[in-house]
Amino acid sequence: MNFTRTAIPDIILCEPVVHGDRRGYFMESFRRDALEAFTGQALDFCQDNESASSFGVLRGLHYQLPPHAQTKLVRVVSGRVLDIVVDIRKGSPTFGQWVGAELSGENKKQLFIPGGFAHGFVVLSEHAVFAYKSNRYYHPESERGIRFDDPQLDIDWQLPREALKLSAKDLAQPLLAQAELVDLKTDFHG
Repeated sequence: MNFTRTAIPDIILCEPVVHGDRRGYFMESFRRDALEAFTGQALDFCQDNESASSFGVLRGLHYQLPPHAQTKLVRVVSGRVLDIVVDIRKGSPTFGQWVGAELSGENKKQLFIPGGFAHGFVVLSEHAVFAYKSNRYYHPESERGIRFDDPQLDIDWQLPREALKLSAKDLAQPLLAQAELVDLKTDFHG
């Protein structure tokens, strides 16, 4: 597995080594010891989630508040998505910045996303199956979100607005300036 820090250094692009031949391929999709060595964080993933979506479906931007903030390892099993991660940690030097990566069943890339970041994706292919590991269980009372089209964030979702399909809940999310956020010092460093 190869790891690369993104423009927001806490977000890590993970690229598995794929061994292929005429029969197909083999790869390690997750290796805790290697990811822990690279990040310096102990990982204890406890929940795996999977969703299927069609072209233009946009899910996000979602997160959970501490103490239920989730660290995730996200990937696409089939299809292609643009995955977006936003730093929502007040006091962070990259607060309000975002990074995006194309994840697909073909490129097999993954993103490691620590707690304190909002996450979303939009489907760029006809269909996509999206899967992720989480270190904390889903906690509905801690779930929050930010509007996908917040002008302060100015995210390029790579599709025209009329092609996007969002849930009523995601359309009603607050802007970053009004959202309940996390504090880098008190929420993550005691």
